[in-house]
Amino acid sequence: MTVTRAPLPPVPAQAQLDRFVAALDGIPTTTDDLVKLSSDWSRMSPVLQEKLPPGRFTAQLVVTPETSADIPRVLAAAYEHDVPITPRGAGTGNYGQATPFAGGAILDLRRCDRVLEVGEGFVRVEPGAKLTAVDAAVRAGGQDLWMFPSTKGSTAGGFVGGGSAGTGTIEHGTTFDGFVKSVTVAPCDGSGTAFTPADVRPYVHAYGVTGVLTELTLATEPARDWRAVYVAVDDYRTGTDILRRIRPLGPRLASLDEVPLVEHLPSPAVDRTRVSVRAILPEASVAAFTVLVAEAGGEVTSVLEGVEATDLLSGMSYNHPVYFLQRSGYPCFHLESAGDPLWDAPDAIRAALPNALFHLDLGHRGIQGMIVADYTSEDGVLAAIAALEELGVGVHSPHQWYVDRQVELIRSLVGTLDPKGLLNPGKLE
Repeated sequence: MTVTRAPLPPVPAQAQLDRFVAALDGIPTTTDDLVKLSSDWSRMSPVLQEKLPPGRFTAQLVVTPETSADIPRVLAAAYEHDVPITPRGAGTGNYGQATPFAGGAILDLRRCDRVLEVGEGFVRVEPGAKLTAVDAAVRAGGQDLWMFPSTKGSTAGGFVGGGSAGTGTIEHGTTFDGFVKSVTVAPCDGSGTAFTPADVRPYVHAYGVTGVLTELTLATEPARDWRAVYVAVDDYRTGTDILRRIRPLGPRLASLDEVPLVEHLPSPAVDRTRVSVRAILPEASVAAFTVLVAEAGGEVTSVLEGVEATDLLSGMSYNHPVYFLQRSGYPCFHLESAGDPLWDAPDAIRAALPNALFHLDLGHRGIQGMIVADYTSEDGVLAAIAALEELGVGVHSPHQWYVDRQVELIRSLVGTLDPKGLLNPGKLE
């Protein structure tokens, strides 16, 4: 099947940019740090590192609104003067979502960072609010966020616009499953206004192509007393047995890493000589979990309390063990994977991908994680995806930058919400 991709808009001439800046009427702009602000963590992918090295694609300008009320004005000016806009939060995405393929302006939303309201069961924020700050505000009111990403320094808008899961996913699913209670969106249609849609789906994990989020209301719940629990086991099978049995104990997060990955984890509580199982659990479940671990043949090595301890454990989930391994110089790639073969048929996976390593995270319905393998070429990555799918492993590739969820729904709206194709061009197939 041939995929038709929308053409990129022309890179603006300097005269266009000058008129655009004048139309912003005092909203700050800069040309500092263009290479840095035009890049994200796509360097985690050796494929994207080759295609999107810092400096190959850069914006011509950075716009830094100080309040979310300025965002519709920026998009109205962009529409009038045909300036492509690439929205950016903290730049922690891994797929090149924040790379400006058609020049234009980076819309740096980090100054739009206010926590606007904390209520029973919700928190309302601007898109640039860091989730560390949002979580602190919510906890001060005796509540927990439903979920946050493993990179907790991400912005709320970045997580909703580009992420999907994290700490809390075991209970609450992904960002599509009720976490996002409402959003306010600024389209790039020349109106200079924002609206609150009845259906949030076209604006979640859409990379900003359907409009820029100006406010978000996220789900919260009564706070629980969490503990960071570290377990060491002698083999992979024992570790997966513990993950299979932990769900009734109410974990907020549960992860596993094999020894070559464990060696590079940053927590001093990790036993670097054995397979590591880690969990964030309610304090009331720790005793039962300790019994479960002993029955399985493992050992609870540390039980730590406090937000710093649980955040550190959270920061060793999802993509992070791969990042820590790569930082050591190991030439590898990873594939976001899901399905029973991860714990039922690891030997078959290793046969298909020699030297494969496993990082696992318990998901909302089953097991998911990162399969790490030696990198040779993009063709090798594609062959690995095919081999895993043949084994019944679901694979999401972190080696491409296209919107990959709700695509038809999103595509049906962009003609109205972004008729000139100026919003994050190149990200929608």
